Amino acid sequence: MRPLNLLVLAAALLATSALAQTPEPASAPPDVPAAAPAPTVSPEAALIERGRYLAVASDCIACHTAPRGKPMAGGLAIASPVGEIIATNITPSKSHGIGNYSEAQFAAALRRGVRADGANLYPAMPYTAYAALNDADVHALYAYFMKGVAAVDTPTRETALPFPMNIRASMKVWNALFLKDQPLAPAPQRSAQWLRGRYLAEGPAHCSSCHTPRGFLMQEKTNLALSGAQVGPWYAPNITPHPTAGIGTWSQDELVAYLKSGRVEGRAQAAGSMAEAITHSFSKLTDEDLRAIAVYLKETPAIGPDSSTPPTLGTRFEQGKAGNALAQFRGRTLGADSPEEIRGARLFSASCASCHGYNGQGTRDGYYPSLFHNSATAGVNANNLIATILYGVERETAEGGHVFMPPFGDQHNALNKLSNEDVAALSNYLLKYYGNPDLKVKPEDVAVIRAGGPRSPLLLVARIGMGVGAVVVALLLLLGALMLLRRKRIDPENDWK
Repeated sequence: MRPLNLLVLAAALLATSALAQTPEPASAPPDVPAAAPAPTVSPEAALIERGRYLAVASDCIACHTAPRGKPMAGGLAIASPVGEIIATNITPSKSHGIGNYSEAQFAAALRRGVRADGANLYPAMPYTAYAALNDADVHALYAYFMKGVAAVDTPTRETALPFPMNIRASMKVWNALFLKDQPLAPAPQRSAQWLRGRYLAEGPAHCSSCHTPRGFLMQEKTNLALSGAQVGPWYAPNITPHPTAGIGTWSQDELVAYLKSGRVEGRAQAAGSMAEAITHSFSKLTDEDLRAIAVYLKETPAIGPDSSTPPTLGTRFEQGKAGNALAQFRGRTLGADSPEEIRGARLFSASCASCHGYNGQGTRDGYYPSLFHNSATAGVNANNLIATILYGVERETAEGGHVFMPPFGDQHNALNKLSNEDVAALSNYLLKYYGNPDLKVKPEDVAVIRAGGPRSPLLLVARIGMGVGAVVVALLLLLGALMLLRRKRIDPENDWK
């Protein structure tokens, strides 16, 4: 794309099992066969299973598995503000994976972003969050990746960022400035549930990696933790307990339901990278861990505008209403000079209404959500609405359900493909009639999201710096040539050569 830690939890469970006084079972009647003895689990198998659960909580598979690729074999191109970063092979392959890593080297990569060969990783790998993992959990993860993951002897292509971001050694300076390679601060006054939630949210689940805005050097702005940030084409919203900007109006039960299924009716539906996190990670965690995360999130500092004056339109989960605006457009011809709203109405009728309803209410079972009281049609920007139209929605739930909405920006599907102008017109229609009418979308906005999201200003500065550097080098070379030519002209020995 997360402290009572797992070691303490496991120890508590083992202690309870070992110390509990179990009464002698009554002897079974002769005609009842004796129950088969419970299968025993070896310490190594238990350790590997613990590591597997931690890998799920850390959502490793989402980034390190390419579409239709083998688990953990890498190859996925991860969009970042400075260019594409290629996820590496983290299977125990000795030729192309991490099979030759010692546990110390594995820990260094996980918590400090340093590979076995000494090269630095880019923080697209959330090692700044994994730095919070305790030694016992790192040991369990190492056991799982070395003994519980199938080796895949397939190379991945190298990350090729533009200069100077391609100089991995520059990350040493970045780490010195921004990496906190230390455990979470003790909080003895907090409950065990809160501590567990903090450990999961700030460590394995790495919530801040997506939901915290970043500064000029791509560092997390810790004073604005979890207040919302752009992640590629998607916007990871404010998940602080702010009453209007964040999730202050959500109950713990709603948060648990969202993490488990990716949907809360009348609130939000997960898409993009959050849908991947639901599918591969959160939906597979225990209810106790999901509850702990919810408890922690509800008690983080609330960040947002002054809430003494509630917004006119309500929170991002309360905006819009049901209504059928199509009637006013029926019978009107769509021409090249037609208003954008007519284009939007026609597109809504053709592409949206059959599933979401002409009044935008969705279906009764919530499989097709309502378009009003929906965070995609409200909020601080329309990026998630644009991205949903372009990329669609696909996720799996804990109950084995499958949620799907087709993409309408697919370059390979001419039937569904909408132009930037089409997506802008459709977005503005949806915002006006079902969401926040103050938000406006231009074709240029759609082009940015279609291209993978906004670029970092650092990239522009670097390119300008490259240009300036090239000019300086050229001038120095020219100056050197002129000086050499001048010396030859004034050297009297040159007349005899």
